[in-house]
Amino acid sequence: MRNINSIYYLLRSAFSDFKRDKVRTALTSLGIMVGVLSVVMLIAIGLGLKNYISKQFETLGANLILVLPGSGISGGGFGGGLVGGAEFDNRDAENLRRIEGIEYVVSVYFKSSLIETTDKEKTGYVMGVNDEYFGLMNTDLLIGELFSKTEIGNRAKVAVIGNVLAGELFETAEDAIGKSVRISGVRLKIIGVVKKSGDREQDRAVILPYTTTYGSINPKKTFWAIYLGVPNKDEVTRVTNEAREMLLKRYKKDAFSVTEQAEVLSTINQIFGVINLVLIAIGSISLLVGGIGIMNIMYATVTERTREIGIRRAIGARKSDISLQFLTESVVLSALGGIAGLLLAAGITLIVRIWFPVALNLTAVLIAFGVSSVIGVFFGVAPARKAANLSPIDAIRYE
Repeated sequence: MRNINSIYYLLRSAFSDFKRDKVRTALTSLGIMVGVLSVVMLIAIGLGLKNYISKQFETLGANLILVLPGSGISGGGFGGGLVGGAEFDNRDAENLRRIEGIEYVVSVYFKSSLIETTDKEKTGYVMGVNDEYFGLMNTDLLIGELFSKTEIGNRAKVAVIGNVLAGELFETAEDAIGKSVRISGVRLKIIGVVKKSGDREQDRAVILPYTTTYGSINPKKTFWAIYLGVPNKDEVTRVTNEAREMLLKRYKKDAFSVTEQAEVLSTINQIFGVINLVLIAIGSISLLVGGIGIMNIMYATVTERTREIGIRRAIGARKSDISLQFLTESVVLSALGGIAGLLLAAGITLIVRIWFPVALNLTAVLIAFGVSSVIGVFFGVAPARKAANLSPIDAIRYE
């Protein structure tokens, strides 16, 4: 009970002192608030990116295997393997199709390009694929129709466009149907618009038969990647190994990469783990600056209250009592800043979640709040010791 009373009086004394100069109290806590806000929000953004990418994979209708040029995504990162390496063609796609257990084989030609209409032009993406792409990627049609094997065989100049691009080039998705777009001199008739997926590339893409890209768009008739879809999860590893063995008959080992969806997600998790550590380190700089601000203010407070300290020592207060009083004020200032930072971060997160899947991490919240309190102790020790070591007589005489 005595300890509880002591804590109560220490806290009451701290808040009484804060009321003397509310502006200084607020500005002192501001540094800690910004630090906690920075740490929590940076981690929330990192988690948001991770959630966004994971969600894109979860929407696939089959277990995905990526066949990419160079080192691809395997080997610990996204690296530069996508530039250079093997140049896949239709022969590779047909060879891979012979592997037992594969449901989808999608050859993908992909590049950024200028998309033109009669009166507008926008920068978007060109995706040359086959009809299996829509089933593999779980692409939902908004209006119109998707192209089929017939259009692919005839190299038909038709296209399906993303929802976002349709809105930029035409007033509505309905207006896009039957209209034309021009890419690298090739005029394509729009036969369908797909629903918004959240995938920036697909939402801003012109999706056309890969055979139609042969010519001015894709003169080399090569593919950026080949996607394989396996309906049975237990067959993914076997199919991956067989695909790798088949491609080794034509390319060197380091000229391509065959990567499972699970491996991609694992790599992404590792990358974001490192990113989160870097973000925490960046945000911690703000916490450090805030802690130095608290120490400076506490030193100033000790100087201002020198006579008060002398009187308290004269009437029986021990050094430990004086030290504990100033240490409590320092910790409370840090805690107030930490709480304010967490509340502000929660509010910002709720608003941003409307557009982007940011997420608060409980561990990050506890660490940020804990660190803010520890900073109060760490940077409050020196001013508290200075106050406790003042001579009672000299303190009372201080002007």
